[in-house]
Amino acid sequence: MESAEKIAPQDWMSSPDTRAVMAALSADGAVARFVGGCVRDAVLGRKVKDVDIATTETPDVVTGLLERAGLRAIPTGIAHGTVTAIAGATHFEITTLRHDVETFGRHARVAFTDNWRADAERRDFTMNALFCDLDGTLYDPAGGVCDLRAGRVRFVGDARARIQEDVLRLLRFFRFFAWYGKGAPDEVALAACAEFAPRLPDLSAERVWAEMSRLLLAPDPASVVELMAGKGVLGHLLPEARFPDRLAGLVRLETELDHPADGIRRLAVILEGDRDSAMGITDRLRLSRRECGRLGDILANRGQAGSAMEPRDQRAMIYRLGIDLFRDLVLIDWVDDGDDRSALWQSAKDWNPISFPLKGADVMALGIPKGPEIGVHLREIETWWIGEDFRPGRDACLARLERSVERDA
Repeated sequence: MESAEKIAPQDWMSSPDTRAVMAALSADGAVARFVGGCVRDAVLGRKVKDVDIATTETPDVVTGLLERAGLRAIPTGIAHGTVTAIAGATHFEITTLRHDVETFGRHARVAFTDNWRADAERRDFTMNALFCDLDGTLYDPAGGVCDLRAGRVRFVGDARARIQEDVLRLLRFFRFFAWYGKGAPDEVALAACAEFAPRLPDLSAERVWAEMSRLLLAPDPASVVELMAGKGVLGHLLPEARFPDRLAGLVRLETELDHPADGIRRLAVILEGDRDSAMGITDRLRLSRRECGRLGDILANRGQAGSAMEPRDQRAMIYRLGIDLFRDLVLIDWVDDGDDRSALWQSAKDWNPISFPLKGADVMALGIPKGPEIGVHLREIETWWIGEDFRPGRDACLARLERSVERDA
């Protein structure tokens, strides 16, 4: 396989951990090269997160070479030729070159090979079918370098065939276009994605959310989400996504206010529904308990951060819902009706956390035994305290509590 060009050596290539792994893999003359995302991002000058390596050696040989060099080898995917090497604190995924014998869903029956081009032909996009030597020499059997620099997300070979091998690839197409695409998307790829979109509900929920969450966290995913909606793809995943056009406004506000992007907030802004809807979406996407709670809280309280709220009502809402949820609602309600929420946003910035001055021990000191009655009294006084704009101090709250207990005696 002829080299395409050479890139300047990267810091991650010259690190002691990387060099130790590459030296171990090539100790007996075998060829090992970086592959996929690390090469793709290195070509663009982006930060490399994970380092994947391809080799001509089989997994058992790879394991032996690593252990002989004093490195730990973990059989993370032996059936598919993958061994994870640990050098220092760094993990390297090492996979033997493969070609597909039979494919079905996300799985394939593979055979090992020493043919680099054959391995490239089984990958999803041309920009992911790049290999690189330790010295920066690039190998580009699928034309991925030109596509990458032009912002073309193009399937390796026939788009329909690649998606039929693994339907998740159609979601990956949109995710990669959100992160790497420029200009108009590939029409052949789009047609194939639209054709196979009805099969999306059959995919693993965890894998679907993994792709969608990464897409939503792209610097500006709005146009891609609208593209998915226009091609009928989004509806097969999220029929509740009735407002894909609102994501652009949210991203703009996050940027203007220098507020971190958040996948659940960005998901919520395109949805129509309530807390029950959030539970249904959680079941379909396998959201974590925390993600489900946040999504439900946003949908259940959407519309409450009104632009005409009085300052004391703003403070009461922040205290009741928490500062993070309040910020989510301000942003989403701002996008929903277009009314300026600058004053509410400033209230969030000016907020100093405050704690209710009474505890259960204060109620028990007045003769109330442990049990639900303690909570009843505390909630009553706390509601009054909030209504007084948090001004009453501990003494005033205790006096109010004493009257409450005497009244119910």
